[in-house]
Amino acid sequence: MTVFRVAAAAYRVDFLGGWAAYAAKVGGWVAQAAEAGAEVLVFPEYAALELVALLPPELHHDVLGMRPALQALLPDFLDLHAGLARQYGVCIVAGSFPVASGENFVNRAHIFAPDGMHSWQDKLLMTRFEAEEWHISPGDGVRVFALGLRSGEILRFGVATCYDSEFPAPARQMTEGGAEVLLVPSFTGSRAGFTRVRVGSMARALEGQCYAVHAPLLADAPWSYALEDAVGRAAIYAPADHGLPEDGVVAEGGWNDSGWLIRDLDLALIRNVRADGHVLNWRDRGAAAGRSTSAETVALGSSAHA
Repeated sequence: MTVFRVAAAAYRVDFLGGWAAYAAKVGGWVAQAAEAGAEVLVFPEYAALELVALLPPELHHDVLGMRPALQALLPDFLDLHAGLARQYGVCIVAGSFPVASGENFVNRAHIFAPDGMHSWQDKLLMTRFEAEEWHISPGDGVRVFALGLRSGEILRFGVATCYDSEFPAPARQMTEGGAEVLLVPSFTGSRAGFTRVRVGSMARALEGQCYAVHAPLLADAPWSYALEDAVGRAAIYAPADHGLPEDGVVAEGGWNDSGWLIRDLDLALIRNVRADGHVLNWRDRGAAAGRSTSAETVALGSSAHA
């Protein structure tokens, strides 16, 4: 059986009073998705910044100072998600966390297996805010995660965090590494930003003939400069081809509606369109690259020679 159930979180940030409140909130979210039968749970980019509320007030707007301070909470964060993954027998892509890496900080999405084992994917391309104000550095390397599903099928997926989804190369490396699903956690402060990630995710689904699962952060958090506003809707995209939606949208939640978007995805549909679709984007990726050359400028009329 090639069907599995995925849950994409449109996760709204709260100002929480302590670790116990945070653990109870995340635990409640995981329990709800697991009880609905989801096997893979995707939280948004920087959902872990909700923990800024637990830091001293003078750090709530200090985007540089909060980075090292958050490291004290990282071990408990990892233990919490590993325990929830084991308790409910699910795979969790946790809300990404600014993690110290050498002398730098990276935007890291931790992935937890149903047995509690964990790995990660670092964001590869930084937005201007991350690079210029927050001094978050790009991570190194692309990973493809192989997850044994309850059906006995192996799910191979990659994590293209927010801005990463707007570029073909990372997703192509993931799909060439075997990924049939791209998970796209995002944090966007405007509808324009959300649209860029949405369009990027749909393009990656088209190019790679794969599913893309989009999990956005929601926030109205004037108490933290790092969070402030975040908008979007959870969604799942696919190539518009045999057996899949004509508009490429498998499902989507309401605008700024907090909650899980839970759907069954059939890997057989992806494999079928890669092998025998109306078009064969996946097969033709090499031809497209090989036929591209340096652009030649062609002057159209004498006035264009200036």
